Amino acid sequence: MGISLSRQVLATTLVVGIAGAAMAAFALVGPPRLLEHSESPAFCAGCHVMGEQHEAWSHAGAHRRIRCVDCHLPNGNPVAHYVWKSIDGMKDVVAFYSGHVPDPITLSSHGAKVVQQNCVRCHEATVTTMDRTRQCWGCHRQLRHKLTGAMATR
Repeated sequence: MGISLSRQVLATTLVVGIAGAAMAAFALVGPPRLLEHSESPAFCAGCHVMGEQHEAWSHAGAHRRIRCVDCHLPNGNPVAHYVWKSIDGMKDVVAFYSGHVPDPITLSSHGAKVVQQNCVRCHEATVTTMDRTRQCWGCHRQLRHKLTGAMATR
């Protein structure tokens, strides 16, 4: 009985491993440019609950030339980027299909750290003499995807 159970565990582990490898291969080289498309602002806007954020981003001056993932996912380490892309994507899917989308949509504490790190990474020369403990969007309120084009007062 012990041998049968260990074979069953081995077989299950093997099947899960092969399925995981197949899913990873599909995501990386599956439908043409799937990975590239999933990093585009159009993909992020495909979920209708992100419409307001996408509309604000599209009017955001210089920032409308960058992708959502450039600010909202860790950059500099591809493994961390894709791990968090998977985690955040699954959270979004679960929230959307369970009907529990927050209103308003806000950053998590992890998301706030990531966005702050990306602001500093892109604008490093500008922020060298600034207090980096303050969140950039505390002063640059239009970056919150609300009232873009004018300084927000809320």
